[in-house]
Amino acid sequence: MLAGTSAGEGDDSIVIAATPPVGYPCQGYSRIESKVPLTALMKDTFAWGNTAPYQVGNGAGDIKWDADPYQNISWQLWLYSLRWLGNGVKAMETGDAKATERVLAIVQDWVRDNPFSWKANTSASESTMHRTNVLICVRQALLKQLKAQELPAQYKWLDEALLTHARYLSDNWSGAHNHGTDQSIALLGVGCTYGRTDFMRLAAQRLNKAVKTAIDDQGTNNEQAVGYADFNYRLWGRASDRLRDCGVDPGPTIETRRKALGEWMAYATTATGYLHQIGNTGSEKLSNVAGTPMEYVATQGKKGPKPQQRLAIFKAGYVFGRTGWGEQRPFAEESTYSIRFGVARRAHGHDDHTAVTYNWKGHDILIDPGYGGHQAEPRQEWAKGPNAHNAMTVPTAQAKKSAARLDRSDSTADSDSFELSDEPAEGVDRTRDVLVLKDPDLMITLDRGRSGSEQRYETLWHLPPGQQVSVQSPTTAVAAKPGDPFRTHLLHIPIDGESGTTTVEQGSQNPPQGWYFKDIFTVFPAPVVKFTHSGRNARILSAIVPGKTAEQVSYTIRPDGADVVLDLVVGAQRVSVKITPEGRLTRLP
Repeated sequence: MLAGTSAGEGDDSIVIAATPPVGYPCQGYSRIESKVPLTALMKDTFAWGNTAPYQVGNGAGDIKWDADPYQNISWQLWLYSLRWLGNGVKAMETGDAKATERVLAIVQDWVRDNPFSWKANTSASESTMHRTNVLICVRQALLKQLKAQELPAQYKWLDEALLTHARYLSDNWSGAHNHGTDQSIALLGVGCTYGRTDFMRLAAQRLNKAVKTAIDDQGTNNEQAVGYADFNYRLWGRASDRLRDCGVDPGPTIETRRKALGEWMAYATTATGYLHQIGNTGSEKLSNVAGTPMEYVATQGKKGPKPQQRLAIFKAGYVFGRTGWGEQRPFAEESTYSIRFGVARRAHGHDDHTAVTYNWKGHDILIDPGYGGHQAEPRQEWAKGPNAHNAMTVPTAQAKKSAARLDRSDSTADSDSFELSDEPAEGVDRTRDVLVLKDPDLMITLDRGRSGSEQRYETLWHLPPGQQVSVQSPTTAVAAKPGDPFRTHLLHIPIDGESGTTTVEQGSQNPPQGWYFKDIFTVFPAPVVKFTHSGRNARILSAIVPGKTAEQVSYTIRPDGADVVLDLVVGAQRVSVKITPEGRLTRLP
């Protein structure tokens, strides 16, 4: 065994086997190749996402690398990644001479047309780790075809290209995020391929250092996006596997943090097994990982260990709660919610402080806007901003980035309550109390804004696409999707003599409002209900009350000493909520 030390980049001793037990396998092509069949590749035609195929070369492997027909940075990045060559590389393994010639021509054209160090070209530099893995796959396919252990002299340019890529990865680590993790895995791959223990040791040091930042001790990922947490769970699993394949002991930290991340994701789900779409997150189901709480969620309680808590609060800024885990009612009929607080937006996060999502008995009621991708388009920028989330906004003040605090949390068998606060705009203080009830399942919020000048305060409620909203009075809106057996009452309840307006907006372009991204290629108009007050200060009391279509919903407000009591009727169920002068919401017995 060969032992090494951290060289200043980690505090764990890295142990590397003299002979890798498996070696670094081809990492595949992330389905980028699925849009480029071999016939298209032989015509130098590239396709990605929902864009039409585009011929990027002259038909003989001479590629125009600066092509950007759709003005889409992601399209160009995946062109530079070379992952679209995947079907050609697979054909190489079977001995296809024409595919071999074309793949090698394109790869050599890339090397010739894109001299080191690529930093001036974002698409070339950002895709380096992906391209490195493709080059390893190409090398392995060529060796298999040649029945050789080393490349003949005429292919040494490929070895040189891989070592140049390793040089870039060594010198330009992007740190403790998913991008840096991918870089470290690719660097490990080059080291494993050539027996370069210096590359392998550096990669292992960086991975062991990064995981402590990428995943905290509660399992929260630092990307500020639930979808990226799922991606990182798989990514860190791949990192651990590749280390072992290459004879490097990954140590205990990676697996410990990854296990915590898996438990975190089990909490970050609805009763249907979908992830809450917080941050840059598409509509995704939680992966089924046997023997973990993720399996319990994915199988709706049929297999796997049950998560231990009904309400989980994470110091990095997440609250995930639910009515249960299928103990007293079918798993899919539990109600779930999320609340955001914590540090200011970063990485793949959104400006979503104090925002909530809510799923009622398996039906989305309050949604986040999803993830619109990286293309510079107004709706995609809107999706990241405060106006795209279920929170009180202040459109008349200059928004600013600040931390949000979870000031209080209390939980009983049939209610959870929280108080959050922050400064979302210059000269404005915001406080939100949230009360989530079980039997009847519903959500109540009290938003308070305070400023030294006149402002417009808007509490926004983003509803799923396909909902039709009827504003029945200044205090009541009803949303329903034709054919669904339930509807949602959005109650704008006057308190302390304050009154405001209730309006609906959907599918607006300038400025954007009322949209939902199922994924980066699919966007739908979606209604937003606005409760608006104006003045220096505002108190906006909202009740989000889903129920069966036949159920009647009503409320009354009555004083009770210094407090106010809200009495709600939902069909045959009645509930009373005390509201203190400070804004605290409490369910009464």
